[in-house]
Amino acid sequence: MQFLSTLSDLSNLGVELGTLVMFGLLLALLLTGMPLALVTLLVALIFALGWFGPASVPLITSRVYSFVTSFVFVSVPMFVLMAAILDRSGIARDLFDAMKLIAGRVRGGVAVQTIFVAVILAAMSGIIGGEIVLLGLVALPQMLRQGYDRRLAIGVVCAGGSLGTMVPPSIVLIIYGLTANVSVGELFTASFVPGFMLASFYVAYVLYRSYTDPDAAPTPVVEKMPRNEQLALMRGLVLPMLVVFFVLGSIYGGIASVTEASAVGVAGVILSTILRREFSFAMLLDAAGHTLTTVGMIVWIGIGASALVGVYNLMGGIEFISSLITGVSDNTTVIILVMMLILFLLGMFLDWVGIALLTMPIFVPVIRDLGLDPIWFGVLFAMNMQVSFLTPPFGPAAFYLKSVTPPDISLGEIFRSLLPFICLQVLAVGLLILFPQIAVY
Repeated sequence: MQFLSTLSDLSNLGVELGTLVMFGLLLALLLTGMPLALVTLLVALIFALGWFGPASVPLITSRVYSFVTSFVFVSVPMFVLMAAILDRSGIARDLFDAMKLIAGRVRGGVAVQTIFVAVILAAMSGIIGGEIVLLGLVALPQMLRQGYDRRLAIGVVCAGGSLGTMVPPSIVLIIYGLTANVSVGELFTASFVPGFMLASFYVAYVLYRSYTDPDAAPTPVVEKMPRNEQLALMRGLVLPMLVVFFVLGSIYGGIASVTEASAVGVAGVILSTILRREFSFAMLLDAAGHTLTTVGMIVWIGIGASALVGVYNLMGGIEFISSLITGVSDNTTVIILVMMLILFLLGMFLDWVGIALLTMPIFVPVIRDLGLDPIWFGVLFAMNMQVSFLTPPFGPAAFYLKSVTPPDISLGEIFRSLLPFICLQVLAVGLLILFPQIAVY
């Protein structure tokens, strides 16, 4: 009873001071090492009881229920399962070998083909961590062995592997679509050109470095390959491209929803492993276990963030934050830049799932009030999260790669290697802000 009476004093703080107390409590609990999901749930419960009393709890649970029962959310475990099966098969290795036929004659060709492979893998699954690890195991040793500049090779693997945030079917865009209540299919269509634009920036930078700096990449050695070997390598492209065609083609063609297309993708990847004689029930169980772990984390973060945003909304906090943001300037571009700065700073410390679920219920209504397109803003958000995957101190791409690099490559060297690619990502964000037509063509 004494605890409840202490909590009841929270309602006297007012929304301004209550926002500061909530943010401070979140920060303090996160610094203790508690998982984000538990922190958000605990803070939501404290403020629900302290601000409104026990009667508010059913309102919070109803909001959580609407999140976890969304039909589109079913596509998340499907795409994660696709990525997990890809990790455990030889499809990525064969795909990388097949790309030699395209990029083998170009200076910096291995780095270029790494980016091409990253785009195809991103289009197959939309997952980032496994892709970086795969490229770190397949592409990085080959570039280092051939004498590529270490920082260029490291940057290509991390930046290319992070393209899964932009290239459909991106899990980031699916979560944004859920929180912003917009069409995921339209988000995929809008992100198609920006995603490939960013990949082309990476390719252009690699080619520029390769042809202007003789130490950046070795001179290509053109080997005559028998036609039967070329055909054998080309077969490595067929199955991945068919999976991409059926998944994205069914979405863009209006044949299937995102959720249905994700099931098609899982079936396609499993069929590919059967045709390649790599399928086993042990592999499937291992992939399913990895999927449960990953999706379980996403679900719990979603539950905690939904509860916290629900409580904050009842407090009047969303209107308060919205008025603060719109009060910064009468210039729409300045407001967008402030939002991007907030997302960038949060991305240095929080997981993208938590950022999306905590901020989008606040930002998206502001975007709509300003008369802007929430589809365009979703692509802009995904591009911003692309930056967060590379930025220190907690850029996850660097930690994924560090787990498979030789011991002499330090985490500090990885982060230093990412600086040029972060600049390219910031350039892409700026172009999307200046020219929204890139996304909403």
